[in-house]
Amino acid sequence: MKLPEVTITNILYATDLSENARYAFAYAVSLAEQYGARITILHVIREMPDLLERNVLGYVSKDTWEDIKARNIQETRTSLIGKRRDNILIREVLTQFTKDVKRDSSGETDFSDEIVIDRGNPVKQILKQAELRACDMIVMGSHGETSLADVMMGSITRRVLRKADKPVLVVRLPGTG
Repeated sequence: MKLPEVTITNILYATDLSENARYAFAYAVSLAEQYGARITILHVIREMPDLLERNVLGYVSKDTWEDIKARNIQETRTSLIGKRRDNILIREVLTQFTKDVKRDSSGETDFSDEIVIDRGNPVKQILKQAELRACDMIVMGSHGETSLADVMMGSITRRVLRKADKPVLVVRLPGTG
């Protein structure tokens, strides 16, 4: 039996900025160095689950709900990043992180990277960005942020594994097994 040739040219690294996601980045960098691949870094800002939104609409009108969401998004944005452009703080953190990793990397390949920050359902956005950017594989941590929504709906990683049509490398933080 002849094995297919494996080529990896673009890796989607999905991060929620947790310690586990940072650890998983080491694997993405290692693969990028071995294959001469580039890394697309994705961070998804989670929006409210559809089920919760449907329940809220039973109490207030759609227009009122949209107004409440807009105010909360603006208040959150202001508290996180002041008057700066949307997502710039997260982008700066990810940019500096990748510069530090490149500087400390012992590999000879200088992988190029693209930083994408999106809003929405993390599973849908990870799968969408992997497809849009023609990624050959997805690298992500096995644990990250935890919330009641994750407990009720299952982890983001588990859902990406079930729905992805490309290889997914799931990296577990040592000592969490």
